[in-house]
Amino acid sequence: MKGSLFAFLGGAFITLQGVANSRISQDIGTWQTATITQLTGFITALLILLFVRDGKWQGFKQVKPLYLTGGALAAVIIFSNVTAIRQIGVTLTISALLIAQLSLTFFIESNGWFGVVKQKMRLPQFIGIGMMIAGVVILKY
Repeated sequence: MKGSLFAFLGGAFITLQGVANSRISQDIGTWQTATITQLTGFITALLILLFVRDGKWQGFKQVKPLYLTGGALAAVIIFSNVTAIRQIGVTLTISALLIAQLSLTFFIESNGWFGVVKQKMRLPQFIGIGMMIAGVVILKY
């Protein structure tokens, strides 16, 4: 239950962030918006870390360097979302984002990448993705 709540909150905040970033980018530009978003996210995470102090910095050296590039991916995510929202709107952007996330997740799981437990995609998963794509097409037209 707790995981579902966090997933719901994450999805809601991604949408709110996309809308806010799109508005900010109209005034200052897309890459400037990505920079501000990353900076404020860093400051917020740092403040939470300072108050939580879970003391798990020892494992930092054990993290594969490739995985440390996650923050760099966020800059591309912000740029892509802001640009898409301005061009196709919030609903279609978030719909396409969810389809892309789900499709890539299935691909990662079916190949067992990044240490994820390998799972076989079955017909229901393909039907689900197809229904989501059909829903986006219906939304657009």
